[in-house]
Amino acid sequence: MTDRRMIHIVDDEESIRRSASFMLKTSGFSVTTHVSGVAFLREVKHAEPGCILLDVRMPEMDGLEVQQALLERGVAMPVIILTGHGDVSIAVRAMKAGAVEFLEKPFEKAVLLDAIEAAFERLEDSDKRAARAADAAVMIAALTGREQDVLKGLAEGLPNKTIAYDLGISPRTVEVHRANLMTKLGVRSLSDALRIAFAANLGESP
Repeated sequence: MTDRRMIHIVDDEESIRRSASFMLKTSGFSVTTHVSGVAFLREVKHAEPGCILLDVRMPEMDGLEVQQALLERGVAMPVIILTGHGDVSIAVRAMKAGAVEFLEKPFEKAVLLDAIEAAFERLEDSDKRAARAADAAVMIAALTGREQDVLKGLAEGLPNKTIAYDLGISPRTVEVHRANLMTKLGVRSLSDALRIAFAANLGESP
């Protein structure tokens, strides 16, 4: 592993691969290059996490098709779309599919570096969210089934009486479960308990 952040350049133009690779390496990044989207998809399973610079116009699969394939495979690496053809509809489709940025060639170094910075911020946020979700799921798994039911009701914004009615128990029993689950989660306030519930996708975050 390296401390330098990884950039994957996916472009069928050798001149772009070479110039962008040089620019990024001299800016302190690690870089791998791929001659096509198909070639990158073959290797992505074992690729080091990082940012993907993805050309639109490529043989076999265009950039948007590669972007869709990455989504379908659950690859969470942020994507910056590159194109030599100013096409607003492509930009819209790319952004709707989750691209961080859309850059037209030739792009300025500062613009590319800004886009990459935004991409890594998104990647770090994604890592933190995944860690929070995993931690929250472990904490909630330690609750009894009934305590989880009560927490889910609270996360959906339901009052104790409604939760009691839905579960066929008394409001007093709901209060006991609520107190117990907060003790097990190590929280003192309902808002802290709800943050854990939402991190684990329990109930609907407002």
